[in-house]
Amino acid sequence: MAEKTAALMTAREKEILVRTNIIKRNGKEVRFDIEKIVNAIRKANNEVDPIYRMNDYQIMAVADLVAKQVAEAMHAVNVEDIQDMVETGIMGMRGYEVAQKYVRYRYRREIARKSNTTDEDILSLIDRANEELKQENSNKNPVINSTQRDYMAGEVSRDLTRRILLPEDIVRAHEEGIIHFHDADYYAQKEHNCDLINLEDMLQNGTVISQTMIEKPHSFFTACNVTTQIVAQVASNQYGGQSFSLAHLAPFVDVSRRKIRSQVEDERRSCGEALDRDIIEKVVEKRLAEEIRSGIQTIQYQLITLMTCNGQAPFVTMFMYLDEVPEGQVREDLAAIIREVLVQRMQGVKNEKGVWITPAFPKLIYVLDEDNITEDSRYWDLTVLAATCTAKRMVPDYISAKMMREYKNGDVYPCMGCRSFLTPDTVGLGENGKHKYYGRFNQGVVTINLVDVACSAEGDMERFWKILDERLELCHRALRLRHERLLGTVSDVAPILWQYGAIARLKKGERIDKLLYNNYSTISLGYAGLYEMCVRMLGKSHTTEEGRDFGLRVMQRLNDKCAEWRAAENISYSVYGTPMESTTYKFAKCLQKRFGVIPGVTDKNYITNSYHVHVSEQIDAFSKLRFEADFQKLSPGGAISYVEVPNMQNNIPAVLSVMRFIYNNIMYAELNTKSDYCECCGYDGEIQIIEDEYGKLLWECPNCGNRDQSKMSVARRTCGYIGTQYWNQGRTQEIRDRVLHL
Repeated sequence: MAEKTAALMTAREKEILVRTNIIKRNGKEVRFDIEKIVNAIRKANNEVDPIYRMNDYQIMAVADLVAKQVAEAMHAVNVEDIQDMVETGIMGMRGYEVAQKYVRYRYRREIARKSNTTDEDILSLIDRANEELKQENSNKNPVINSTQRDYMAGEVSRDLTRRILLPEDIVRAHEEGIIHFHDADYYAQKEHNCDLINLEDMLQNGTVISQTMIEKPHSFFTACNVTTQIVAQVASNQYGGQSFSLAHLAPFVDVSRRKIRSQVEDERRSCGEALDRDIIEKVVEKRLAEEIRSGIQTIQYQLITLMTCNGQAPFVTMFMYLDEVPEGQVREDLAAIIREVLVQRMQGVKNEKGVWITPAFPKLIYVLDEDNITEDSRYWDLTVLAATCTAKRMVPDYISAKMMREYKNGDVYPCMGCRSFLTPDTVGLGENGKHKYYGRFNQGVVTINLVDVACSAEGDMERFWKILDERLELCHRALRLRHERLLGTVSDVAPILWQYGAIARLKKGERIDKLLYNNYSTISLGYAGLYEMCVRMLGKSHTTEEGRDFGLRVMQRLNDKCAEWRAAENISYSVYGTPMESTTYKFAKCLQKRFGVIPGVTDKNYITNSYHVHVSEQIDAFSKLRFEADFQKLSPGGAISYVEVPNMQNNIPAVLSVMRFIYNNIMYAELNTKSDYCECCGYDGEIQIIEDEYGKLLWECPNCGNRDQSKMSVARRTCGYIGTQYWNQGRTQEIRDRVLHL
């Protein structure tokens, strides 16, 4: 039958088809089987009167046509796509009655599946066969039990969300890639996205962890230990990133200094030694430096070895801003902490083979300001150390205090995780009317697919704006659902967050509702594909003058809508440059299904994150950062820009020149360096992405040809955070297509 059925295909197409995978509804990838198509058509054919039946030649012709389309597809086709192809093929043969039976059969199967949509998904996950989940998150290992437990719970939550909790039109828009309703696997539980941990309050005033009172630490080392426990607890009670500031640890350095000084003096007295002040101070500072080293090592190693209930290390960011503390001893102590963080991160961590590699967490952010940006500034040595660390380990990322003050009404504060920023506090949410940022959070994200808006408008500008407004209102409704899901949540569901200081100190049984209004927390309107949107509407990139103007007008429309909703509802809607990971592939597949392959628009297995210049576009680092700064300003809810650079370890002055440019031109940016290692041959350069004879993208060591991912360490920044667990084919293609900007 196989030889008969494939009569219309070339030898090359047959060869490809034999190795072609399709994606089942449960996410499992299986080999394409043309016989299943033939059998399905035959079943429908046998249900109609003989006079209306198709002959064997027609059935095989339809199967051939579908097989040819599957073989030529740019990505793994899913079952729904194939069924659509079969329906179209039957209609093309004028088998209208057969098509009707086929559609009814398909509908009955769909109804049966809706009665329970999770069983196969969960079983395929346990069997490690669900390709979508296996590479959904580049920092979660889907093989280990704790991650599988989280994914299993997520599948149940996603199923409840899809069938019961969300309206059908929003579910349909999400599944068709018109919008993306983020983190549906956590929606059933009343969890929020990301936050700034109020570490200062928790350390200074004490907290409670797992019903155990934790008092104010009596040393820097203890403060570091408590910090890691706080971060792990917070991360287990929300699903996004969390950030804390090293400034909140700085006061504990002097606590240890005084404690150590007392100990040294007691030791010298007991030994009959003179209380020589110079000697005592030298001993104190030496022991203090060792305690700082041990404390930072505790933070680094515990945060990457602790496992949250989500089956992953906490998605945590450490903020390093010297001017966050007063001048004098406490700022010098903060500088010492930052210096130790950079030294230890530059060294890396050892993997199971004893090789020093780049850890994914914690993410580091270093703030550039007047006291560290020029060679004659007080803390220039820290900036040089930061540049050296970036060249080797891809972090820290950089915030310009100068530009942030301009963007954020004079304030400088960290993002909540990889890029989500709070709206400026202009009403004085803190004590004595002071601006407050720590203890605030984000309620969740819904992203609009701008490429779909452009493709749906078919180049008609008037139609584009009409569709954009309709889609934005759809996003608005979806965001309202996220907000309303959190309403009524009692503080008891996550005491570490709501009762013991990480976010607030509410009473037991008190609802969190007041924290969802009046600018205390944000809620994010994400967007993706600004570049492809411009290409579809104008035939040119947004880096052209016409494209830039159009792109900025679209961004302004998003901001205007958020302002309109905020004024009407007292909810802090904010425009957010979405850090898509697996969604970039999902959107690309949906676009290809809806609109076919459009050159420069839907011809890749990914779409561009937020406002970024397309990864393949030739542009230098400085022009890219200068260009993207205007778009970043219109993403007040969060955004980050990057430049792709080669190995810079022997060219630190060039890294510093980029950092100075960031300080003067853009609020938040990073340098994407490379930090890989092959265990087979010891190669520590860049692991390459190659395409095999069947079009699949693989990672390969250029030195020894190793393609076994379990025997290499690869770190790439893909959505603000560094990923180390590899990526789906769409994201891998995007990484491969990146050009250097320096």
